[in-house]
Amino acid sequence: MSDTERAFPESSAEAWLVYDGECPFCSAYVKYLRLQQTVVMLHLVNARDGGPVVEQVKQAGFDLDDGMALKIGDRIYHGADCIHALALLSTPSNLFNRINGRIFRFPALARRLYPVLRAGRNAALRLLARRKIGRAARPRP
Repeated sequence: MSDTERAFPESSAEAWLVYDGECPFCSAYVKYLRLQQTVVMLHLVNARDGGPVVEQVKQAGFDLDDGMALKIGDRIYHGADCIHALALLSTPSNLFNRINGRIFRFPALARRLYPVLRAGRNAALRLLARRKIGRAARPRP
């Protein structure tokens, strides 16, 4: 049994990564991420499009404005836990993954740095005049 299989006993052939498709940082992150063969199929889900997995994440009590979510089997990893899990599952196939893996493979470091990443996302959304996921568009008077 590999280290990844020990860390993720619920690993299956599929995983779902729910992210903010209007955030340039989130979109770039999922574009460059490469996962090991323990996750054969990674489904990228734009949280703004909704759908069953987005609803499962919300029903589990996670706020997608506070972080992206990774669903593997019946388990959902959110925010810093999501980034940590992705770092453990990523391959060292490119520079991005090697840096991501070295930084976020440590849970304590992921928890400390994730708020900085979230603040960058929030600032980018403000600068681009985009609403957060949970804020429904309000009709103009």
